[in-house]
Amino acid sequence: MPVSPLIVHLICKAALHSIASVSVQGLPNLQAALAAVRNTGLLTLANHISTLDDPIAWGAIPTKYFLNSRTTRWTLGASDIMFTNPVFSAFFRSGQVLETFRGNGIYQPSVDAAIDKLNRGNWIHLFGEGKVNQPNTYAQRDGIAHLPRFKWGVGRVLMEAAALPPIIPMWLSGFDTLMPEGRAFPYKYLPRPGKHLSVTFGEPLDPCELEALRASAGTTDAEIAQTRIAITAAVHRAVEALGRSVSGPLLIRTPE
Repeated sequence: MPVSPLIVHLICKAALHSIASVSVQGLPNLQAALAAVRNTGLLTLANHISTLDDPIAWGAIPTKYFLNSRTTRWTLGASDIMFTNPVFSAFFRSGQVLETFRGNGIYQPSVDAAIDKLNRGNWIHLFGEGKVNQPNTYAQRDGIAHLPRFKWGVGRVLMEAAALPPIIPMWLSGFDTLMPEGRAFPYKYLPRPGKHLSVTFGEPLDPCELEALRASAGTTDAEIAQTRIAITAAVHRAVEALGRSVSGPLLIRTPE
């Protein structure tokens, strides 16, 4: 494979460990899934609390996974954030980010590419919210904070993949304190050093519910859309449940 993703990983690993401390939980869940990657590929999904979530979070996992094309993740990244100038574009493309255009819907080349890569046995990572939502913005119902809904492109990927891939939920903590939203220029571009971050990999989802939903999909546009929504909601629940196991009821945190 090209050396570019490895170089990006090493840059991110160096950056991560120079500005923050990090703990990783559940790494064996990811390792077991990557060891078993075959034609179905692998899908991971996480909450999205900072502009540094990707690719900095991947600096926390062992470098050996960036030596093999099957175990180097691909992800979707917003054109208006990651591809705004030649330097950013080159960096993120080298880091295996697929340029995605907000507002262009779920039928666009980056989503097509994600499905194709799963079918070829690659690892795809999605930030299901489609944008940064820091914990102090989460909606509360019955005193419990909830993640914003996931974009329906998640459901499209899982419906149209040739076979349902193993799905690993992830939970990121602390990245919002490292790079808080809403700060004035130039501070909004400067990470706050000395923060502690954590990356948690959950157990693979039981495929039975999602397989049943895939099998029950109708043929009309409306029926397909309803199945896509149901699949997306099921994955959303899994990521949110992992978050509660890590952080309690996802309580709203006052911005620092």
